[in-house]
Amino acid sequence: MQLTADYHTHTPYSHGKNTVLENTKAAKKVGLKEIGITDHGFNHLLFGLKRRNLTDLRKEIDEAERLTGVKVLMGMESNLISVDGNTDMKPDDLRFFDLYLCGIHEVLKYKSFSDMRNIMIKNYMAYKFGKKPSDKVVETTTKAYVNAIKNNPIDILTHINYKCYCNLKEVAQCCADYGTYIEINTKKRHVSPEELNLMASTGVRFVIDSDAHSADRVGDTRIAEELLNLANISPEQIDNIDGRLPKFRFKEYKAKNF
Repeated sequence: MQLTADYHTHTPYSHGKNTVLENTKAAKKVGLKEIGITDHGFNHLLFGLKRRNLTDLRKEIDEAERLTGVKVLMGMESNLISVDGNTDMKPDDLRFFDLYLCGIHEVLKYKSFSDMRNIMIKNYMAYKFGKKPSDKVVETTTKAYVNAIKNNPIDILTHINYKCYCNLKEVAQCCADYGTYIEINTKKRHVSPEELNLMASTGVRFVIDSDAHSADRVGDTRIAEELLNLANISPEQIDNIDGRLPKFRFKEYKAKNF
């Protein structure tokens, strides 16, 4: 298995150690055709990307692409901030970006306290104390994911089921229906082989991403390979390996709306 592109990497614009150029040079070194620079979303209270830095980020991305010949996509790992499916990628922000990732994170400014309680606190308490989440928690988290996918042109859901709990088959089916990819994250062990098989049964498409916070992890696939060796999904269901590149819905959305 040879990775073609890594769509989830971070820089000092949020919580990463290395620059856009350093990440891109690392991508070239391991033979990638594309890389996504996807810093944490605006509502992350500790490491969020700042809107005032978007122009500078774009300049660095364009320069890195020119110097290396690797295609560099300006993205963001946006935050799911409400059960209704809102993210911190507002409509006015979309014109700046090429790639739209979304995940559930801690330490966020949520749309309301109720959203923070239902999405973050209840999930985190189950995770922290090793308890099985209630059916209501799973139902609510599932609803938040599904609403986000339906209401936003999200390309990739990041590290699904990490410190949060949803009906994976229902969310995967929604992704399959709307053209959103599910990430196999190689920084976090967020699903089991059985859970991966369950999601794959819906026909959803996958990408493998490093979630690199340093350049030395760009293009890393180790955890994904270990997981895939224990699962039974076809490599043909993964769209950023062996020379293939994904077809992202956000690109189509921008072509129609901008």
